[in-house]
This record gives sequence, structure tokens and C-alpha cells, in this order.
Amino acid sequence: MNKPSAQRIGTRLVHPPYDPMSMHGFVNPPIVRGSTVLFESTAAMADRKNLKYSYGLAGTPTTKVLEDQLSELEGAHGTALVPSGLAAVTLPLLAFASAGDHVLVVDSVYSPTRRFCHQVLKRMNVTVEYYDPYIGGAIADLMRPETSVVFLEAPGSNTFEIQDVRAICDAAVAGGAVTMLDNTWATPLHFRPLDHGADMSIHALTKYPGGHSDLLMGSVSANRKTWDQLLKTQTALGINANPDDVSLVLRGMKTLGVRLRQHEKVALELAKWLETRDDVRSVLHPALPSFTDHEAFKRQFSGSSGLFSFVLDGDAMAATRFLDALTIFGLGYSWGGHESLAVLVDLSDRTIAAGPETGPLIRLQIGLEDAEDLQADLERGFEAAMG
Repeated sequence: MNKPSAQRIGTRLVHPPYDPMSMHGFVNPPIVRGSTVLFESTAAMADRKNLKYSYGLAGTPTTKVLEDQLSELEGAHGTALVPSGLAAVTLPLLAFASAGDHVLVVDSVYSPTRRFCHQVLKRMNVTVEYYDPYIGGAIADLMRPETSVVFLEAPGSNTFEIQDVRAICDAAVAGGAVTMLDNTWATPLHFRPLDHGADMSIHALTKYPGGHSDLLMGSVSANRKTWDQLLKTQTALGINANPDDVSLVLRGMKTLGVRLRQHEKVALELAKWLETRDDVRSVLHPALPSFTDHEAFKRQFSGSSGLFSFVLDGDAMAATRFLDALTIFGLGYSWGGHESLAVLVDLSDRTIAAGPETGPLIRLQIGLEDAEDLQADLERGFEAAMG
């Protein structure tokens, strides 16, 4: 792993751990595609475990640049790249959960994570229990001798609850479990889970690092304690990221800082405006002073991103009219790209963190459009919602 840099984050995003002089001065790492790697001799083939590259599934010089950059940004010992954000969730769960184990998962987790737990972990005879995002150190009361994993997401998916990450991780580690946290919303620019006691930080690089809605990729950055088992599992499963997509993420990383500042700025402007409207019951944005968990947010995060939700004063039909009237906001899943999106949130799979019950919950992804145009588009939606 590269030594931590004293340079500021923006500079480190533009200059990843890559020496242009190693490739004749080209400022961007070359795209190295390949499956077969040739060896100089049979002795070298026999000693391939000690070689940097031995087969395409183990990565290429292109993938290594992004792995090293993410490890540096996260303060991690190593990073595994996988083909999607969901694969970044499932890889560490498969690496550390075995038959007969007990796994604790925050109830405000990304819905496909819950689906994987129900459809795959359950079939593996792994018991999954969901916990209240506000449990803090009291999670120790849920720990069992067979608890192997505690899975966090911060903030909570769609409803943005802020957990006490340090308290939960300390209790989990004391009980013998490993901890993993989905950090996609904040990126390592605004939150570094390993600094708060987590063993692994998970990202959907599809979102802000990619930034242009044209790729799927995920990453898991691990500390020294968990890295070897994570890497062995990745190798055994035979999954890695496509070098062409890696090159797009490397390009996205160079502008991540400036893009994230714009996402954050406009999202906060619109969130504050939404708070003033009579047809909005509440706004769920952790960086708003009015948000229930704002103080916990400030203690742990250095900034916010462009994703938040609000509760519409109306029924499901009003929400449908609101969404169908939008012309700039697209109706689509995912987020973190250049374009703004809106979706009606379904929280029916929750068992504890049920979320607001005062009206339909609409999630907004604020892209890179002008704030005035986005506000005008939302006003069209509110006018249509009135019927």
C-alpha cells in the first residue's frame, strides 16, 4: 500500500498512485486488457504467486492503479474491484459468513443487500438479524458467540439515519465479528469507515466515482486483518473488474472532488427550499440543521452528497402525478451521475426503521444541472400533484 500522502484530497484525486514516466510520460494509465500472461520460464510459472500479474482475473496494471488509489483514500491495506456495487456487498459477506453463523445487518440497508441475505445467506444456513440504526454500543446485546459479521450502511438507505459507527464497530469487534460498511453515499471524501473502527469500506463505484451513468463497478477496501481472506474469496469466486470500465472510473476520480461539491451545494439549496413548502411534510437530508440526526452527522461526516428524500403532503396518486410531470428529473434507479433522478421509495421490506408514515417518500438525486432549472421542474411536479 502507498504511504499516506500529505497532499490535499483534490490533488490526490487528480494524481493517483501512478508514475507517468513508467509509461513514457502518458498522464493516464494505459488500458491493459488481457487474460493470458506469459512467463519467462517454467520456474517463473511455478513461482507465480510471487509475481505481480499471472492471469487476467488477478487484475492488470490498469486495475492496480484504481485499487491503489482507493486504498490510499480509504486508509486501507488493500482494495478489491468487482463488476458492480452489489457484488461489492456480496463479496465480503461470502468471505466472512459461513454456515451456522449469525449476521447482524442494519435495518435501513440497501434493499438488494437484504435480498441477498434472504435468498443466498439464508440458503447457506446463515441466520440474519436486522438491528435498529440507532442501537449504538447496545448492539453488544445482540451479539452471539456465532456472530461473524456486522453490516452497516451510513447514512441509511433512502431514510438517511446516522449510526454511531464507532460504538457499533467497537462492540462488534469486541464480540469477535468483522465489520463492513456501505459507504457509497459519502464517498471517502466525506467519510472514512476504517478511521471509525470498520474493517471494510464498500462502494458502488457506479455512483459518484464513475459519475456519468455509463458503467457498473464496486470496490471493497479492507484493513490488514481482513484483507487476505477477502482477496482469497475474490480469487476463488473468479470476479474482477473490466479494465475498460476501470479506465472510466479513473477518469471520473479526477473530477470527483469538483463534481461532489456541486452535487452537495445544489442538493442543499433545494432541500432548504423544499423545507419552506406547505406541500412538503419533511425533508430527510443529514446536512440540514432540522434533520433529526444532524448533530451525529456533523460528528462523523465532513460533508454530504446529492442524494436525499422528502415526504410529500399527499397520497400515492399525488406522488405519481408529481413524478410523471417532471421533465428534467428522470425516473430511474441508481444515482451519483451527472443527471438528476427521482423515484418513489418503497420501505415495505423494513422491520424496524420504518421511516416516515406521514406521506409518500420521494428520493431525489441531484445532478449537475442548474439549481434554478431543477427547482422549476420540481415546481411543475408540485403543481401536478395538486390534481
